[in-house]
Amino acid sequence: MTATRTAPRTPRTGAAHRLYPLVEQFLGGRLPLRLRAWDGSAAGPEDAPVVVLRSRRALRRLVWQPDELGLAQAYITGEIDFEGDLADGLRTIWSAVRERGLRPPKLTVADRARAARTALSLGAVGPRPPAPAAQARLTGSPHSKARDRAAISHHYDLSNDFYALLLDETMAYSCGYWTSEAPDHAPADAQRDKLELICRKLDLRPGARLLDIGCGWGSLTLYAAQEFKVKVTAVTLAREQAEYVRARVEERGLEELVEVRHHDYRDITGGDYDAVSTIEMGEHVGDAEYPAFTATLHRMLRPGGRVLVQQMSRGTTAPGGGAFIESYIAPDMHMRPLGDTVALLESAGLEVRAVEAMREHYTRTIRAWHRTLEDRWDEFVALVGEQTARVWRLYMVGSALAFEERRMGVDQILAVRPRETGASGMPGTLRDWYTQGSAR
Repeated sequence: MTATRTAPRTPRTGAAHRLYPLVEQFLGGRLPLRLRAWDGSAAGPEDAPVVVLRSRRALRRLVWQPDELGLAQAYITGEIDFEGDLADGLRTIWSAVRERGLRPPKLTVADRARAARTALSLGAVGPRPPAPAAQARLTGSPHSKARDRAAISHHYDLSNDFYALLLDETMAYSCGYWTSEAPDHAPADAQRDKLELICRKLDLRPGARLLDIGCGWGSLTLYAAQEFKVKVTAVTLAREQAEYVRARVEERGLEELVEVRHHDYRDITGGDYDAVSTIEMGEHVGDAEYPAFTATLHRMLRPGGRVLVQQMSRGTTAPGGGAFIESYIAPDMHMRPLGDTVALLESAGLEVRAVEAMREHYTRTIRAWHRTLEDRWDEFVALVGEQTARVWRLYMVGSALAFEERRMGVDQILAVRPRETGASGMPGTLRDWYTQGSAR
C-alpha cells in the first residue's frame, strides 16, 4: 500500500499570527475574536467576530495609544474595521469580558518592549498618526461659559441638515416613549408620546408659563405651545438650534407664545414659571456645577410649580461615558447614579414626586436612529464625510448596547417646589398621565 501523504502546514508567520498573542495579553485573556491582517493572514476562532487590520498604520496607532481611544481612532479612520454586524461583534466581546472577568493587566517594561519589537518587525513603527479631525479640542477651564459653549457647539452645531437626516420630523434628540411593541411603530410616534407625557406630568394648561432649558431643536417647546397653548421660554447654548427653533416658531405662527433665547442657563433671569423642563441637558452641566444648576431650577419655579428632568445616569466608573464619548461626542459630559441626582434635587429644596425609568426605551430609540444612519449612509457621508459618519456609527452602536446591558440608564424625574404650607399640588393618583384623552 502507498502511504497517504498529507499536505504540509502553512507556516503561521503572518502578521495576524504574530499579533494575536499580543492582543490577548493586552486585553487580559482570550476573547471570542478573530483577527485578519493586511497581509491576508488570520488567527483566532473561525466562528468569532472578525476584526480587520487594514494597514500597518492601524498597528502603529495602537502602539502609540494602546487603549479605548486608540481603537476608536483606528475605527474612525478605517484602519480597523469589523466584518459583519458591528453591534453583534461588540455584544459578543462585552459578554466575554463580563463572564470571564477580564481586566487589562498592568504592562511591564518587558511587555511593552516585546510589543515594540513585534511592531518593528512588521514595519509598523513610525511617527504617531494624527487624531481624526472630528476629535474635540477644547481649551479653557472645564465648564467655564466659553468652554461649555464650545463643547455644546462641537456636538449640536454639526449642522441642522445632519440632524434633520438622522432624526424624525419632531427633531427630538432624546429618548422616545414607545407605547407600542409593534415593530412598525414609528419613531416619530414614540417622540410625540414622550412629549405628551412630559406635558401631562408638568400639568401644562393654556396660559401657563414653561421654561425649557436646553430646548434642542424645539420639539417640546413647539409641542407645548401648539398643543397645550402655553407660553414657552426656550433656552439653548447652540447657535444653530436657536436659529432652527426661531424659524419653526415663525413658520407655525407661534410668535406670541414662544420666546427663544440663545444663552447659557446661568444667564437666565426672571422666574415665577409654572413649570420647568430640562430634557437630557443636565449631563452637560458638570459635577461640581450641578448643585448650582438644581438651585436654578428651584429659583425659576413659583411655589407649587413643577420641574421635569429627563437625564441619563451612569455608575461611578467612566461618568463621562469613556474616552471615545468624551473625545468625539460629548466632551465634558458628566453622568451620575440616579440616586445622586435625586439627592441633589432634594437638596435644592425641590420635592421629588415621581421617577420613571426609560432605559429600554432608549435602546429602541437609538436603534431607530442607527437604522436611519445605515439606510442613508451615502447621504450622511456626502454631508459630513466618512470619518464623521463612522464616529456616529460607533456612537449609535455603543450607546444602544450600553442601555441594553444596563451600563447606562435614563429616567424622567418629576419634582415640585412645595408651598410654604407643604402643599405640593400633586393629584392623588397619577392615572391621568397615562389615560388617553383625560389630561385635556
